[in-house]
Amino acid sequence: MGGVTSSVAARLAFFPPNPPSYELVKDVGTGLLTLSRFPHRENVEVMTIPTRRGTEIVAVYVRNPMASSTLLYSHGNAADLGQMYELFLELSIHLRVNLLGYDYSGYGRSSGKPSEQNTYADIEAAFKCLEENFGAKEEEIILYGQSVGSGPTLEMAARLPRLRAVVLHSPILSGLRVMYPVKRSYWFDIYKNIDKIPLVNCPVLVIHGTSDEVVDCSHGKQLWELCKEKYEPLWLKGGNHCDLELFPEYIRHLKKFISTVEKSPTERNSWRKSTDRFEPARRSTDCFEASRKSTDRREKPRYSTEKTKSNLDKLEKLKVSFERMEKSRRSVDCIDKSRKNTEQLERARKSVDRLDRIRAG
Repeated sequence: MGGVTSSVAARLAFFPPNPPSYELVKDVGTGLLTLSRFPHRENVEVMTIPTRRGTEIVAVYVRNPMASSTLLYSHGNAADLGQMYELFLELSIHLRVNLLGYDYSGYGRSSGKPSEQNTYADIEAAFKCLEENFGAKEEEIILYGQSVGSGPTLEMAARLPRLRAVVLHSPILSGLRVMYPVKRSYWFDIYKNIDKIPLVNCPVLVIHGTSDEVVDCSHGKQLWELCKEKYEPLWLKGGNHCDLELFPEYIRHLKKFISTVEKSPTERNSWRKSTDRFEPARRSTDCFEASRKSTDRREKPRYSTEKTKSNLDKLEKLKVSFERMEKSRRSVDCIDKSRKNTEQLERARKSVDRLDRIRAG
């Protein structure tokens, strides 16, 4: 059964842009790497990073001279660095942070194939690069996970006790929970964020759209409730899965969060004590309706509705078997090696997490 689950997940879970949106260009004289779509910038460095699983991932580092924090950004599905590049530049400027964004194995011009375990190795390699190549300290780093990127983000955050902060953008409770309202964690599920979020010791900001049709807003709300160190969440009224950056309050709230976590622990006590008063249903009425029509091509489906229905029908048939397995697989729920046989079950065909421009207001 594990093999069948892995096979279905491999077809549905990961959608690297095909072909990639960029090429790697190496200057013969200087050896500098650039992305083919963009000219070289003095404050931007493009590099390749080896991972412990034998792949080599492409990363972009954006330097801000005013920064005291560094954002490690794990992007969403069906996007690559060529599509995220301009957003990274804007975030670095507006938030006054250094930023490292990277492509997962099998995405963009990174080698290998995408899988849950590979994404864990990818973020580890990116984090190590920040420490060794750019001198970033753990307590200065903010992990940012968007959609499927919340998986590697929380896997890493749960193991780092001195992180500055975590941002979860349209996060998932787990791969299977995107598809079905299951009440427990199965051995074959992946990205079990619901089990990892209580292990995170730093401040956590959750951002989610109330009209998200890919990952229901309840995912973000439940993760926020389980946080040890809650920060005021941002529930963007009318926000979908791929357009939250277009709401003016998105950038304002991020600025406020980063400004807060950069303060000393003593200075942060006031907001820690006040988080209980924030209701999960907090709304944002500031939205760029006019700008959201066509700027975000990520919402366009990459596959036909008929093909999607066929794939989902296969998963529906598997559901009956999954429910039977719940009774017989209790003894192997905690066996980590079983996860190697599974791939992500996120309903990610529609999660075309890609942004060409940010409208920060």
